[in-house]
Amino acid sequence: MIHLTQADYTRQPWKNGKGVTVELARADRDGAMLWRLSMATVAEDGPFSLFPGIERNLTVLTGPGFRLSGDGIALDCRPLRPVAFPGDIAVSAVDMKGQPSTDFNVMTARTLAPPAGRRDRRPARPARRRPARRLRAGRGNRKRPPPSTA
Repeated sequence: MIHLTQADYTRQPWKNGKGVTVELARADRDGAMLWRLSMATVAEDGPFSLFPGIERNLTVLTGPGFRLSGDGIALDCRPLRPVAFPGDIAVSAVDMKGQPSTDFNVMTARTLAPPAGRRDRRPARPARRRPARRLRAGRGNRKRPPPSTA
């Protein structure tokens, strides 16, 4: 497993100049993208970039979401509900409701198996903590006397 930090991420301006994508990880072969994981903030209505030969999967992480509209495409992009669409069809974000949304993107070449996204509905479990153990000098392994009833 490779642990990446923000220092490993690449910030790229959008082709339309209206935003920035933070590329978290990417794999290329022969100069072409195989897959990419990224995050972006969609702050206003506008077109998405085209990615010929790429399948796109988008999940809104924060904000109210938006709609993706294009030729034969009408998708509701709502928080924590993955949507998939082809990267070579022109789509635009619409109905932003005046609030930005941050999304997570998985892009894969069509030559690869399509990614599958799902929402884990199980409640988050807190990290397991070991019970605190108080040790006093010279008394760490002794049992405590029973509490007084007086």
